[in-house]
This record gives sequence, structure tokens and C-alpha cells, in this order.
Amino acid sequence: MRSFLYTLGILVALCAARPAQAQFANRGMGLSAGYMNFNRTAGLDGGVFLGFDASLYIESGFEVVSLTKVMFPVDPGSGQRVVGVAPSLGLRYLFLEESIRPYLGADISYLHVFKPETAAQYAGIGPNAGVDFFVTDSVSLGARVQYNVYLSLNDPLQTSLTLSAGATVYY
Repeated sequence: MRSFLYTLGILVALCAARPAQAQFANRGMGLSAGYMNFNRTAGLDGGVFLGFDASLYIESGFEVVSLTKVMFPVDPGSGQRVVGVAPSLGLRYLFLEESIRPYLGADISYLHVFKPETAAQYAGIGPNAGVDFFVTDSVSLGARVQYNVYLSLNDPLQTSLTLSAGATVYY
């Protein structure tokens, strides 16, 4: 009788068990590199940048993202290399959440250029689009395009187009 009860208990446990589900890694940190066309924003030509990015998955396909770009463009006026920092904070929507993740989003950006004689500061907003391809369970490679419109008090509207590629580790 005792073995019958053990067998019945195991059978009930097996029938009531749900299948195991993988937990979604909802945080990511990564590096990216790309080209930012300043369109003469802050009097600069285009240049390459190195980016540090982070993401946090919220729910229902939405992520909060941050990307900080550091660049060393040439100032055409002085002919010297200057330092530019462009942090941004945004929201994006993932159309798919599997091994291929295309997305659309919008960022609020800030651009600060350190010039020898002055510093230029711009605030901006712009849409972005991209796609991430997972090469392992926790590493993705991706490409991104972003268009920003920058505002400054004493300057006309400035724009920039950014193209980048990067790698992100999710944990």
C-alpha cells in the first residue's frame, strides 16, 4: 500500500508540473563604435566615436536605454582635435524579443564639445532604429541609426546623423 501511495504521489506531481521556462535577461551593457555626421553642428565636421551603452528591459517589449558617445573630431576653425561627449537617454520598443530584435525608439540627447577657446552645449531629441542579433544566449551584435535635432540658445537648429555597430552582454 505504501509503494502505491508513493507511486500515486509521483504521478500527481508529474502531471501537475509545468514546463521549465528560461528567464529573460533584462539588463545589458555594451560597447559600440560608429560615425557621427555633425552637419557643422558646433562648427565641426563628422567623426568616429566610441560608445558605452546600457539597457533595462521594462515590460511588453519596452526598454530604457542609455548611450554615451565620446569622440575626438577636428575643429575646422583651429585645425585642432577637440573632445565631444554626447550622452543620451531613451526608450525603445522591441518588435521581436527572440534571437533577432528589431526596434524603434526615441532619445533625449546632450552634446558638449570642449574647444580650446570655448565650449559648445546642445540639447536634442531624435528617433532611432536598429536591430540586435544574438550570437549566444547572453551576447548580441547590433547596428543602429539615429537622427538628432539639437537646440542651443544662440544658434540655429543643428542636426546629426549617427551610424553605429556594437556588442552587448545581457545579464
